[in-house]
Amino acid sequence: MNKLRIGIIGCGGIANGKHMPSLKALGEKVEMTAFCDIIPERAQKASKDYGVSDAAVYADYNELLKDISIDVVHVLTPNRSHAEISIAALKAGKHVMCEKPMAKSAEDARRMVAAAKESGKKLTIGYQHRHKPESLYLKEVIGRGDLGDIYYAKALAVRRRGTPNWGVFLNEFEQGGGPLIDIGTHSLDLTLYLMNNYSPRMVVGTKYKMLTNPNCGNPWGPWDEKQHTVEDSAFGFIVMQNGATIILETSWALNTIEPVPEGSVVLHGNKAGAQIKNGVSINKDDCGRLIETKANMDSKGVAFYDGVAETPAITEARRWIDAVINDTDPVVLPEQACVVSEILEAVYTSSKTGKPVYF
Repeated sequence: MNKLRIGIIGCGGIANGKHMPSLKALGEKVEMTAFCDIIPERAQKASKDYGVSDAAVYADYNELLKDISIDVVHVLTPNRSHAEISIAALKAGKHVMCEKPMAKSAEDARRMVAAAKESGKKLTIGYQHRHKPESLYLKEVIGRGDLGDIYYAKALAVRRRGTPNWGVFLNEFEQGGGPLIDIGTHSLDLTLYLMNNYSPRMVVGTKYKMLTNPNCGNPWGPWDEKQHTVEDSAFGFIVMQNGATIILETSWALNTIEPVPEGSVVLHGNKAGAQIKNGVSINKDDCGRLIETKANMDSKGVAFYDGVAETPAITEARRWIDAVINDTDPVVLPEQACVVSEILEAVYTSSKTGKPVYF
């Protein structure tokens, strides 16, 4: 299996902004042979821009899945249909890359895990922040034992203003939620991955929809308040089975002077601390002094050479395709992504009931 045939289901923003350009960058490893979208014009354009000369175009994903020559399917649709399409693709004998979050509900995520096991095919979720240079570096540092036992962490994704006003981002029925399930999911996934801890014990959560003025300085312009049926901020307090604590903060629109990019993580261990916030830094004591070191993630420094600039999206695609070709585990295991979905749902449930959720 030296060259994979890939089918794209959902040819909207995330497909054009991330998946299809990244797959194209892999060159001879893959070819995109089929495209599907409920808006036929989008599938046709994707086929023209990224597909092989005889690429097929569909409006019904079930028709695409009947093509036995397709090895891998990328599911890039709104959250509500992630489970339905991914499970159908797995049953059809395809390996599946599903865009984050894994599913709209924890139950759907668990069904996806079960389908992957039953089919024997690979399933992964598009958490590209695991593939950032900062994340790759810090994962090695932690694996070496430099931080010791990580007992407290923060998963952060906070925008001062940044409410998406296109597609179905504001639609609770389609997406399942707002910034928590959109950008907070990235930071939570990266935190659990770096801690290598997927055993939650208890979650307390709150969510808010406080900024109801669409003319509030949103970079993409005003949104339609009648269509805005999700939260604009959510916060979680997560206690793991081993006693470790994680604070989760996420917002599309928070009145703060200190916004934090999605995929930001702060880790506290009994030997040292570390964080990914506009770079990666490590703090510890050394010879009786407190020190902080910041890793240089820049590969430049030589005249006329700018280094190897592989984006996290391309790294994600490369590692995923290599896992399929070489029959190894993907970087993001479905069982891990399922725990992320379970915690997200627990934050929403706790916010609704006013009670902790126990696992």
